[in-house]
Amino acid sequence: MSAVAAKPVGLWGRLCAGSTVPVLTIVAAILIAWYVGVLALNAPFQRMLYANAGVADYSVSDFVAATMEQDRPVLPSPQQVAREFWKSVFTVPITSKKSLVYHGWVTLSSTLLGFVIGSLLGIGLAVLIVHSRTLDKSLMPWVIASQTIPILAIAPMIIVVFNAINITGIIPKALISTYLSFFPVTVGVVSGLRSPERLHLDLMRTYSATTSQAFWKLRWPSSVPFLFASMKVGIASSLVGAIVGEMPTGAVAGIGARLLSGSYYGQTVQIWAALLTAALMAAVLVTLVDVVDRAVRRRMGVRS
Repeated sequence: MSAVAAKPVGLWGRLCAGSTVPVLTIVAAILIAWYVGVLALNAPFQRMLYANAGVADYSVSDFVAATMEQDRPVLPSPQQVAREFWKSVFTVPITSKKSLVYHGWVTLSSTLLGFVIGSLLGIGLAVLIVHSRTLDKSLMPWVIASQTIPILAIAPMIIVVFNAINITGIIPKALISTYLSFFPVTVGVVSGLRSPERLHLDLMRTYSATTSQAFWKLRWPSSVPFLFASMKVGIASSLVGAIVGEMPTGAVAGIGARLLSGSYYGQTVQIWAALLTAALMAAVLVTLVDVVDRAVRRRMGVRS
């Protein structure tokens, strides 16, 4: 028998086999599309600036460079956003109102509080729905219907109501985060608690297991993967709720307040830097939930 020698896999082969090259390809495509958009949207205003200044003789490279560095562009270039982000995060004291760290912490506080309340509420509702046919028929449709109300419509109402009873600060914003985060947790945990096969449930009854024993030894372990998958969606939704809750209230702190002030004064670079901060916060929060998910699964003996 003749064995066929396996071809050695080089660095490029390992990169292509993994996720590095696909991710970098997507990032490159996004950046190319971004730069094309910058030129397309900012070029008319740059031509007007040159015409008003009486500049008629300019090269293509000068025009492109000026288009990429406008003070108040329609669409800021990636390097402008990166510079604003670096300046607002690393060169400004974190206690300053110009620091994205300061604003990010304000938003993060509301996000985490709303996420914790929403997760606990979602788990509690899921347990009630699974164990009560009456609640399944009556409560679950209302849980689904609650998400048909636009958050931009309900957020000002929540803020106004709580301001009327002198409750301000983190609580109203956290409740808006709760409103967005409890739904995916409820739906995910309901699916998880119902995931055990009928054969396994019948086996628990054969051994005279109580409802509580069947829940903790069968239903709850089966729901853990569904729980963490829904929590990843829930924590991202909670961040969106916290940001939305800051915008209609005239808040002076938070990512939403930063976005609002940037829109008032036409600071598009500031707006995009705040959006980048929010995206990075969401990525970190989802990653932390994923880390906890992996740790819990290892503790349960699940092999990934």
